[in-house]
Parts: sequence; structure tokens; C-alpha cells
Amino acid sequence: MATKRDYYEILTIERDASQQEIKSAYRRLAVKYHPDRNPGDAEAEERFKEAAEAYRVLADAETRARYDRFGHQGVAGSGAAGFDPDVFGDFADILGDFFGFGFSRRSRPGGPAPGADLRYELSITLEEAAFGSEKRLKVPRLETCETCSGSGSQSGELEQCSACGGLGQVRFTQGFFSVARACPQCSGRGQIVTDPCEDCDGDGLTERERVVEVRIPPGVDNGSRLRLQGEGEHGRREGPPGDLYVDIRVEEHEHFRREGPHVVDELWLSFPEAVLGTTLEVDTLQGPATLDIPPGTPHGKLFHLRGKGIPRLGGRGKGDHVVQTLIRVPDPRDLTEEQLELLRQLGELDGKTLGGDRKVLDRVRDLFH
Repeated sequence: MATKRDYYEILTIERDASQQEIKSAYRRLAVKYHPDRNPGDAEAEERFKEAAEAYRVLADAETRARYDRFGHQGVAGSGAAGFDPDVFGDFADILGDFFGFGFSRRSRPGGPAPGADLRYELSITLEEAAFGSEKRLKVPRLETCETCSGSGSQSGELEQCSACGGLGQVRFTQGFFSVARACPQCSGRGQIVTDPCEDCDGDGLTERERVVEVRIPPGVDNGSRLRLQGEGEHGRREGPPGDLYVDIRVEEHEHFRREGPHVVDELWLSFPEAVLGTTLEVDTLQGPATLDIPPGTPHGKLFHLRGKGIPRLGGRGKGDHVVQTLIRVPDPRDLTEEQLELLRQLGELDGKTLGGDRKVLDRVRDLFH
């Protein structure tokens, strides 16, 4: 009895190979040993089956783990080992290299076909993101033709396809495969349009621009995506419509910066305000608020106004309005002689001489005027 070769050896890959490396190795071997490229070559056919069996085991994380631990005995009888043409369903492009078509498990040929999903990028303001809003979007999409009700026929009557006998499928034999694919004459419908509709040119769908209303919930952020079910393109042959996905982009605010549910603002304080403290009114997204600045407030200190930020998605409260204090250092050119003298006296009280004598200070001021 012949001993089975190691699956990693068959695919010529290392035991820690990634899923992409496994797939690439199998593709290379499938192209090399496919029976249609090697007619009558029994060894090539065996290598082809062997590679397919190895891929079927290693491409699945669970069976691969059993194989790594117990070898061939770990996957025997599980249905994982053994050649199975369905393995090609994982990537139809391989068969497309040989036959010019691919496999699809999505829908029955000729049956209802779902409509395509659509994507819309919507820009909103920070206020709209914080409080929510309602928008009316103009969306171009394919809809069922009203003239022919989607049949594609001006009269509404269709003829049975002569190529497939109305089945919508034709069957081909490729080597040891027997493969069914959509009939190329009727595109899988099983019926032929002999008198195309004037409005849709026989397609059954026409492009329309529709106004779609969308509600923006409070708390959305950049990258948030809203799904409007059934607002995509219409399906063919009474297939379900696709969905409309609205991708949110929040514009930058003139004054505020957003950090998640929190809103960050900067507040400039004069030196006396920072030293002696004060009470100021600040703007927030929720309206004006009073902020107490305690004496001795340093540069860069953060003050949190609780609940004055942006609502969290899902109704889990609100973020804060965060105020960062910045100390403004005045330009000497903007100060009066009295103010400069007071600053000089303040420095002297601290045991320091600031600004030199008045004549020197005056000359410095003159340089900037």
C-alpha cells in the first residue's frame, strides 16, 4: 500500500505558511498539472488530484490543525481529505484560466438576481454630528423599467431560448469535470427578448435619480456608515434590491477640535487672569457655559465641562467640553508706558531687574515702530 505524501511537501510550502501562500502554491500546481493541459498523462492527473486534496485540508483552519497534530489519520473519514472539485469554489479565477468562465454559488441561473449595493459619501458639520440631522440625498440608481415591468420586452412577451431549452443552463465536459454554466445566448434567463423595450433597450432596468431621506443619529463620527436597506439598485427578474451605504465625513470646525465624544477648545488668559483667577463665559456646542479659573492656573491646564460634549452612539451619555488654558504673553510694543513701568516694578519686587533703564527700553521700542 502506497504511503501518502505530506500535504506541505505536495504544495512545496513550509509548515508555517500563510493562507495566501497555500492558495498561491495550489494555484501554481493546478495550472501546471491540469488534465486539459496534459491530455492522456495519468501522472499529471494524479498530481492534480493530490494537490487539490492537500489544498482542501490545509485551506481550512480546523482540518489543518488536526492534520498538523495527528497527520493523515487526523483528517481521515472527516470528509476533508479526498479529491473534491468543489474546492475550486474558493477562487473561481483558476478555472477561468482554463475554461473562460467561473463558478458561482450565489443564485440559480435565470432566477431572480439581487440588485447592486450603492455607496454615498455625505459631509456634515460638527453640530450635525453632535445633535443628529435629517438629509435628503439625490441618488442615481437602476430601477425596474416601468414601461415593460422589468421584462425587457415591449409587448411583455418572451420566447423560450432555443440554445438551452428554457433551462438557462448549458453543460460542458472538461476532462473528468461535468460543468454547468449560464447559457450564453439568453444570459441564464431561459427566455429571449425579441422586441426590446424602447425605454430600457431590453435591459429591464432604467436609470433614475431618486431623493432618499436619511436620518443622521447623534454622535456619528468620521468613518461612520449608515445602511439604508433596500435603497440600492433594483434586482433583475423580481430579485431583491440592494442596499445604500452612506459613509459619513465630519467637516472640521472653525473653533473646536473633536476627540471621540469630547470637544476640545483653547482659551487664552492674560497673565493677571492666570495669576489672580477669574470667571469667564465660554462657548460650547451645547450653548454658553460659565468657567471658573482658579488663581495660579498654569499654561496648558485642562478644564472639563461635564456632559457638554457630543452624545455617544447608542445613548450612553455625552462627552465633555474640554478647555485648555493658554497664557498670553503681551508684545511690549502693545503696552503703554504705565504698563511697562508696572511690570518693571513687579520684577524689582521679585529681586530682578527687567528691561534695563527706560532710555534703553525706549530705544528697543523705537526699533519696532
